[in-house]
Amino acid sequence: MLKKKKRMDESILVCVYYGPNGEKLIQRGSKIAQIFDCPLYILTVDRKPFEELDAEKSNYIAKWKRLADAGNADAFILRDNDERPIYKVIAEVAREKGITQIIIGQSPQTRWEQIAKESIVNSLIREIPFVDLHIISVARYLKDPDRNYEKGVRAYLAKDDENYRLCFKCANDAVYEGIFFKEICTDFNNGLFKFMKDNETLQVEVVEDIVKDFTNVDLQTDNEESNPF
Repeated sequence: MLKKKKRMDESILVCVYYGPNGEKLIQRGSKIAQIFDCPLYILTVDRKPFEELDAEKSNYIAKWKRLADAGNADAFILRDNDERPIYKVIAEVAREKGITQIIIGQSPQTRWEQIAKESIVNSLIREIPFVDLHIISVARYLKDPDRNYEKGVRAYLAKDDENYRLCFKCANDAVYEGIFFKEICTDFNNGLFKFMKDNETLQVEVVEDIVKDFTNVDLQTDNEESNPF
């Protein structure tokens, strides 16, 4: 049973999309909602019907529901089978729930992208101008002047004796979920694995599929792949 919130003049909506950053956004929304002691809603939007979503997307939705419950959210909202622009759906939910603050994740856009298409942020500001927007920066590419790493792909770490083994399917023994950045010009899975541990982002070295320790490799991050939120 949800605890009754003291403040009803504030209401938080967290918008999540498939990928490792959804948890980060939900955690941020939960903290803000706790500070205000106000209602919290988690929203995701998909143009396909729920029954047509693949296993990976279904797993994300199940995980977000658990996080919503753990964060004492008032509801997890899935708007599936909806082909309208995403900002239209977000604005509709915001009006229905009396939302005053929206949390979204967005990658920095290049100048050409800004010219070629309007960002979801600008669309939301125009659609619901009296709602506060919290833009949480997300990252998926490693910033490396020599371009030593390929674009990141989703991966997992499973316990393997004293070490951890890199895998690309979510098995029952998977302990951590994150992004693997493979070194260019290597036939083996050597590179970096980026993940969240104890609310901290870590980048650890992978040598031939194995992570021996969680020593953080301190590299800056750059843009993530295009994110509707």
